[in-house]
Amino acid sequence: MVRSMTAFARQQVATEWGNVTWEIKSVNQRFLEPNFRMPETFRHMEFSLREVLRKQLSRGKLDCTLRVEMNSKSAGKIKLDQEMAQQLLTAHEELQVLAQDNQSPDLTQLLRWPGILQQEEADTDTMEQDVRNAFDDAVKQLITVREREGSALAEMIEQRLSGISVEVDKVSEQMPQVMQWQRDKLLTRFKEAEVELDPERREQELVFLAQKLDVAEELDRLKTHVIEAQRMLKKGGPIGRRLDFLMQEFNREANTLGSKSINADITSSAVEIKVLIEQMREQVQNME
Repeated sequence: MVRSMTAFARQQVATEWGNVTWEIKSVNQRFLEPNFRMPETFRHMEFSLREVLRKQLSRGKLDCTLRVEMNSKSAGKIKLDQEMAQQLLTAHEELQVLAQDNQSPDLTQLLRWPGILQQEEADTDTMEQDVRNAFDDAVKQLITVREREGSALAEMIEQRLSGISVEVDKVSEQMPQVMQWQRDKLLTRFKEAEVELDPERREQELVFLAQKLDVAEELDRLKTHVIEAQRMLKKGGPIGRRLDFLMQEFNREANTLGSKSINADITSSAVEIKVLIEQMREQVQNME
């Protein structure tokens, strides 16, 4: 299936320890360029998350944002190191004796003593797994959106390809009459100018003119490019770069067709083909 590179996904999950929200924005980019904004607690997961993207996507600039709201349970309980607290109180009593000054201990200051308060470690394994699962779901959602957008792009391109085929057929049908008209016109000019050419020389001039104006090769290549583009769209997958290259080939043949045109209808068809190619090219820029 054809995918667009423009998409947005948002996945929010409520867990026992808090809420996890992933937002992924995807826009056009020549290569795959993921950027992560994450709390420092989960920053070490970035490399593995990049691998998830690399295995499932080939192009696009991705902004991946993680928001985590932990509840009170996830923070872990705070415990007092009673042994250290007793040592500090004993030291306070000894200091009172030495200073001969009876002062009550400042408990607030004691609580600031390094290490006297300890916090139980949260279940980080569970948290990381929940974050990873939410990210996987967000990526699946992103791919679904990209595929939906890609289907719309493929349909638009198919319409333009059909339009090119119509114009190519128009030119093909007109070419015999155009060539005969140009042949008659040249012979009339010879006659009006009273130029006498031997039959062999005259035939050489006519053959040269026919070769100069012949667009059969360009028309055949345009038909071939249409067939190839349709094959790519049917095959699907990451075809954006190949289609972009094919658009250049389309343009080359359309330009040559326009330069060889000696008829207003053919010129009109050449212009229409170039317009259709440009419309396709703009859409192809959005394809993965």
